[in-house]
Amino acid sequence: MTDLLKTSGHLLEISFVLYLIATLFFGGGIRESRSRKPGDGPNKWSIIAISLTLLGFASQLGYFITRWIAGGHAPVSNMFEFTTFFGMMLVGAFIIIYFIYKVNVLGIFSLTLAMLMIAYASMFPSEVSPLIPSLKSHWLYIHVTTVGIGQSILVLSFVAGVMYLLKAVDTRAKDKRAFWLEAIMYSLVLAVGFIVITTAFSTSGYEAQFKWVNKEDQVRVAEYQLPALVGPHEGELLTEERMEPLISMPAIIDAQKLNTTIWSFFTGTILYGLIRILFRRRISTIVQPLMKRVNLDLVDEIGYRSVLIGFPVFTLGGLIFAMIWAQIAWTRFWGWDPKEVWALITFLFYAAFLHLRLSRGWHGEKSAWLAVVGFAIIMFNLVAVNLILFGLHSYAAN
Repeated sequence: MTDLLKTSGHLLEISFVLYLIATLFFGGGIRESRSRKPGDGPNKWSIIAISLTLLGFASQLGYFITRWIAGGHAPVSNMFEFTTFFGMMLVGAFIIIYFIYKVNVLGIFSLTLAMLMIAYASMFPSEVSPLIPSLKSHWLYIHVTTVGIGQSILVLSFVAGVMYLLKAVDTRAKDKRAFWLEAIMYSLVLAVGFIVITTAFSTSGYEAQFKWVNKEDQVRVAEYQLPALVGPHEGELLTEERMEPLISMPAIIDAQKLNTTIWSFFTGTILYGLIRILFRRRISTIVQPLMKRVNLDLVDEIGYRSVLIGFPVFTLGGLIFAMIWAQIAWTRFWGWDPKEVWALITFLFYAAFLHLRLSRGWHGEKSAWLAVVGFAIIMFNLVAVNLILFGLHSYAAN
């Protein structure tokens, strides 16, 4: 089992490296495409890029299968496993879209997001743990994997939306459109900030333990991998020569994960500031030249079709399958758990997205902005709901 888990980990690392190299080749494909005529077909850079992407996807699929065999259950039961699965499905969805539309820039953004997902997942414990009783069901495979597939397809609409906005919006202007587009770039840098700060302190071996009291008045021990800016409810520092928290959080909030979020915000903001100082331009302006040959109508179609396919898949997994499993595990279909509430919000938002597009004619830029908002909802569900708010789905933070 140990050797199989090591093999699984190596396959995931190989997929990350292949995605990184493929991203660079997609960038080279964009440069060469500028000197080619329409109808010439994929250039050599693009062929190499998609070949590397396919190899990376095969390697990550190998990681998924070998981990499943080693653990004895589908590897989607905690944050590490679900996030890597999410990233794998995002790449799978991109591959299908690429063979239909042949858009190189889509590869740059999609693979970058997938790599961020893998890097984000690596910050969580990767050990295979026995399933808790409520997860010992075939509905684990059905519900969670369907949600991951649906959300990954919906995320492609965000990628297409950002591409549309980078092409359509004047990034040098001082208006609301340019401001909010730059805010998207800033948010992506915050994700990089999370990876940077957690990796730095993990490498240094930093750890601080707190004894605290949860909302059931039970005494627990929390392990911090970053200096405590916010501490747990009625927390007592157990580790010597470690920082005392500046403020204590109520029991309903996971102070440990909130602390990580705050550190990520500070680190990402500093990183964003350094980029702005170095290039003396907005990040959206730096990236915009990649969009020179992007066809707005084509990108708009990709975004729409991603929602058209992803929405029913997510609805099936996130609501219908979820309620069936909830009835089996907790003897009720619905309980207003934070995760359930945000699944409903996600469903209602994308239902409104399709209504506004089909009935109100919200195409193009309006549709792109809606895709961005939808991605923010999905990420809030993945990060904030799992890591900060306690509920019956809190096992996902482990």
